Amino acid sequence: MAQDSTRLSDLVSRRKFIATAGAAGVATVAGCSSGGDSDGDTSEPTTADPSSDQETTAGQQSNEMDTSVLTGDGSSTVFPITNTAASYWNSNPEAGDGDYWPTDWADQYGTEMRLADYFASQYGYEPTGERSNPPFRVSIALSHSGTGIEGVMEGRVDIGDSSASAQAELAGSDPSEETLNNFVDHVVGVDGQPIVVSNEIADAGVESITIEELRSIYRQEITNWSELGGPDRDILALGRAEGSGTDTAFRANVFGDPNASISPDQRFGQNQQLQQAITQADNAISYIALAFVEPDGGTPPLDLVIDGTTYSYGDNLGAAEYPLSRDLHAYTWEDTSRKEAAFINFVLSDFGQETFVKSNNYFALPDDRLQTQREKVAPSKYE
Repeated sequence: MAQDSTRLSDLVSRRKFIATAGAAGVATVAGCSSGGDSDGDTSEPTTADPSSDQETTAGQQSNEMDTSVLTGDGSSTVFPITNTAASYWNSNPEAGDGDYWPTDWADQYGTEMRLADYFASQYGYEPTGERSNPPFRVSIALSHSGTGIEGVMEGRVDIGDSSASAQAELAGSDPSEETLNNFVDHVVGVDGQPIVVSNEIADAGVESITIEELRSIYRQEITNWSELGGPDRDILALGRAEGSGTDTAFRANVFGDPNASISPDQRFGQNQQLQQAITQADNAISYIALAFVEPDGGTPPLDLVIDGTTYSYGDNLGAAEYPLSRDLHAYTWEDTSRKEAAFINFVLSDFGQETFVKSNNYFALPDDRLQTQREKVAPSKYE
C-alpha cells in the first residue's frame, strides 16, 4: 500500500478531475433539457440578470448537488455501524414509522420530514418525499480496514471504514506526513475490543486471563488450557487477517507495536467469519469486535486482568484506561464533501449514535468528543 509522492499527486489530480467532470456533466445535461417546450420551441432561455439576487432555493440548488451514490468500504468492525445507517438512509422512512423513524425521535428534531430528507436538507439537498428514494443513495461494502484506507486514498470510495488509525494501518509503508495529513478522521464510535473463547472453555471454568498470559498465547508460549486452569486441551488461538484494523489494534494495544510478530493458529478476514470459527470450535480463544460477542451464545467473553485491574464485558471495557479500547473511523480524503458530511453527520446525530452505534453493542462517543466530531461536518460549513 506504499504510495510515492508522484502517485499520490496523480491520484488527487484524478479525483479532482472526476469531481469536476461530473459537475460539468450535470450542468451540460441540465442545459440540454432546459431549452424548448413540448411544441418544439427552441428559442434561447432567458438569461438571468447578473445584478439580480443570487440566492437560490433548495430546489434550484439541488440541481447542482452531487446526487451520485455515496460509496464506502473497509472494516468489518465499523461495517455494522455504517451499513445499518445506509439501510435506514436508503429506506427514507416517514416520520412516525415506529421501526425506523419513530415519532418521538422526529419530534425531538422538530420535523415531519422523512429521515434522509431531513438530514440531507440541512446540507441543501431537496427532499424527495418518497419512500426508498433518498436525496442520494449510500452503498457500504465489507472488507477490512486496509482496503478501506487504500480505497479512500485512491479515490475508489468516498468513505474508508477503519477500526485502526490510518497511521497504524500504513505503518509498514512508512507514509509521509503529507499523506497522513490528507486523511480526514471522522470517529463515529468506540469499540472495547474483548477477548472471547469457545463455550466449552467458559463452561470448564475459565473466566479470566491476564494480559501477560494473553501475550504468551499469541506467541505460542502457552499452548494448553490446563496451564490456565482449564481442561487438558490444546489452545486454538484465532485472529483476524493482517491488514484488518482489529488485528492492527490488537498488536498495537497488547504488544505495543502494530507490526509486532504474533502467531495465531488461524486468521480470518472478517469478524463474521471469526465469530463462526470460535462458535464451531471447542478450544478457541480470540480477540474480536464488541458487536460480535454473544455472552449466552457461541462467543462468551473472558475478563482481562491488567496491572491488577479486571476489565469485564458489560462493565468497564469502554474505560479510557482499558488498553484494547479503540476508536472506530470513517475516513474521507483531503477534505469532506457536502454529500459525505451529510451522511457522517447522520451517524453522529443523537439518533445515529443510539440506533447505529449503541444498538450494535459499541460505545457512543462522549459528549465532548461528539461535539468535536460534529463540528468537522457542521452544516454551516457548507452554506
